[in-house]
Amino acid sequence: MGSRQLRVGIVGVGNCASSFVQGLTYYRGAASNEPIPGLSNPVLGGYHVDDIKISSAFDIAASKVGIDVAEAIYAPPNNTHRFAEVAKTGVVVDRGRTLDGLGIFLREEIAESEKPECDVAEKLRRSGTEIVVCYLPVGSQQAVEFYAEQALRGGCAFVNCVPVFIASKPCWRERFEKEKLPLIGDDIKSQVGATIVHRVLTNLFRERGVRLDRTYQLNFGGNTDFRNMLERSRLESKKISKTQAVMSQLDIPLAPENVHVGPSDFVPWLTDRKFCHIRMEGTTFGGVPLTAEVKLEVWDSPNSAGIVIDAVRCAKLALDRGVGGALIGPSSYFMKSPPRQFTDADARERTLQFISGEGASGRLA
Repeated sequence: MGSRQLRVGIVGVGNCASSFVQGLTYYRGAASNEPIPGLSNPVLGGYHVDDIKISSAFDIAASKVGIDVAEAIYAPPNNTHRFAEVAKTGVVVDRGRTLDGLGIFLREEIAESEKPECDVAEKLRRSGTEIVVCYLPVGSQQAVEFYAEQALRGGCAFVNCVPVFIASKPCWRERFEKEKLPLIGDDIKSQVGATIVHRVLTNLFRERGVRLDRTYQLNFGGNTDFRNMLERSRLESKKISKTQAVMSQLDIPLAPENVHVGPSDFVPWLTDRKFCHIRMEGTTFGGVPLTAEVKLEVWDSPNSAGIVIDAVRCAKLALDRGVGGALIGPSSYFMKSPPRQFTDADARERTLQFISGEGASGRLA
């Protein structure tokens, strides 16, 4: 068994990182024998939330680089809900590499730090980081691949929370497997977000014999994620990820013209709140039509933080067991675009088996 501490490095100290770090304070000392609002598992595989420690962090914003993580998570343009006062961590945000991590619209809002870029892999090694959590903006293909490479060089597991395909690609899976480093990805599912609600309803239609004919999912919000996605060229992987996550639940996917899933617009005054509108049109018994509409409002970043807390603990269990490569159960349950799709009930069962050690290695065969 490994150490009882999970040393986590964060790439991109934005709203999602803010909620994740705040959660480590908010749930400190949470009892393991009673339900805790917002937390699926106070203890997972023997690891409590208290065992998760921030050991390194990387960003490119002048407002965040060079200051303690506890201060950086509240620095602009972050605008998520503030639900915990985080004490100084002793971990200073290092200057990472920009590449394509800063799109046209984010450049209007974020000034790049003039500090020199650090050696990321060396920093990971020196800080004792075991698990890297990637929170880069949508469309950061080169930057995400760069940090996946640094995780390999630094000897770290990699949890990819963004819709750039790493765990979904055999070439990356094989490299992490060779180094015996766990990989969980791609594109985090929120606890109760647009994708999981849409998937569950799609499964309901299928299991109850209703033919889904047409559907859309429209999302808008006021955080930097939605501002970034105004640059439509950065949206391709996001739309693919969200669409596949829903369509994978059908035996026969809908024709492209009958499904639309994706971000729609940016409304600044919503801050980190996200609105989702889902419409589903189907055919029931006797050819009679059925229509369902759902409106969901969430704080976007806290909605995913609890899932990441579980994901990093699964990555730590795999490290303890010497298991590398993509973890099939955790990836399918925690992520929108895993290497292999299952229903959420099946994915949850596979994840529980992985945690208990009852299943196989948990790696993608």
